Amino acid sequence: MGEATFAPNDLLVSDVPVITRNIIIVSGQNLKRGAVLGNITASDKYNLSASAAADGSQTPALVLATDCDASAGDVVAAAYASGAFDSTKLILGAGHTAATVEAAFRKAGAPLYVRVLK
Repeated sequence: MGEATFAPNDLLVSDVPVITRNIIIVSGQNLKRGAVLGNITASDKYNLSASAAADGSQTPALVLATDCDASAGDVVAAAYASGAFDSTKLILGAGHTAATVEAAFRKAGAPLYVRVLK
């Protein structure tokens, strides 16, 4: 397993309670805090959610809480399961927008919110 580091960047906004949980980031990725993650159904591991995926990860599910280098192997990392996020700080996979991510969170009933700040 690799290691994860915390790098604050004003990702969290609002007073929505913040809850994190440990997940497994699938190998072959180097992700930054704020990456919108999807769950690969067959393995219960996570990767950057891309709308064209067909393995379950096309649906945004969590937001990465720490930078995570899984390029050499799977890594256990913290992800936000509850919170409100500045839309400009989220890292979106191919085919996603802040609006589609927010819609996926609402459809799932997840306590995750995307805020467009002015």
